[in-house]
Amino acid sequence: MLEHRPPQQEYLAPDSAACFGVKLQCPHCNATVDALQCPRCEFQMQVHRGIVSALPAERVLHFEKFVADYERIREAEGRGSLTEEFYLALPYRDVSGRNSGQWKIRAKSYDYLIQRVLRPFPNGLILDLGAGNCWMSFRLALANYRPIAVDLLTNENDGMGAAKHFQRHLSAPILRFQAELRHLPFQDGQFDAIIFNASFHYSEDYETTLREALRCLKPQGAVIISDTPWYSKQESGERMVEERHAAFKRKFGTASDSVTSLEYLTNERLRHLEQSLSITWTIHRPWYGMKWALRPILAKLRGHREPSQFRIYVATKHA
Repeated sequence: MLEHRPPQQEYLAPDSAACFGVKLQCPHCNATVDALQCPRCEFQMQVHRGIVSALPAERVLHFEKFVADYERIREAEGRGSLTEEFYLALPYRDVSGRNSGQWKIRAKSYDYLIQRVLRPFPNGLILDLGAGNCWMSFRLALANYRPIAVDLLTNENDGMGAAKHFQRHLSAPILRFQAELRHLPFQDGQFDAIIFNASFHYSEDYETTLREALRCLKPQGAVIISDTPWYSKQESGERMVEERHAAFKRKFGTASDSVTSLEYLTNERLRHLEQSLSITWTIHRPWYGMKWALRPILAKLRGHREPSQFRIYVATKHA
């Protein structure tokens, strides 16, 4: 049962890293900082509605159109809700009924993570990258982990501002940072696990993004990629991207390509990351149901392109 907590924690604004046990570094010059202002370059991480903004001005401009397009598309797709019930039910139930199929996948992936992947890290400090509305951070907190949420979106519908629905049910607020995946505002070697929460495919450079995550990870910690599309053939992924951009252009008036996200994984891309970063992937295959398992066979029989598949990829950081 969810525990109700006083609402005043909703907008708690951290004024130092120490109060949360998280060590920060300046996202502008990489200097070690003890508070939200950098003593070297004087960059100030602002706090608004409890979210720490760790994006330098030039990076805000870089992502401005992407964020605007993404928020508009997500709203049109029926993401988010006006009711708290919607958020508290995630990922197990989509009370809106608008994206139930996707949430079933998210729920199975999350259960697998908790039962199989995160068990070596009880009460661990977990970085939730691509946190969205913070549903995973909320679930991790309920399971006695210590989650830190990171995303570009801060709106109260589908971004980290929606965490207001969760805060009242937790003994401590979810610490949230607006930051980019390839430049995190955290010092080296402090997280037990780092989860790319349906977000790795938004990276503009997989190697740089993963190298940054490994930097922030403790020795023997795990970096985890969950719910990113995988294709056995490069051409299948390329066709998916073309189809997706064309569909968005017809429906929303934008191809949603203002940031050149890589969009999907292949075995070749995974091997490249292994070789470049000296890691080894452990591949997990959650069972998403018979209907999902039959998708590749049915697509082949119908002459359609190969559909995406979801696996969970785990790499352990060696000392």
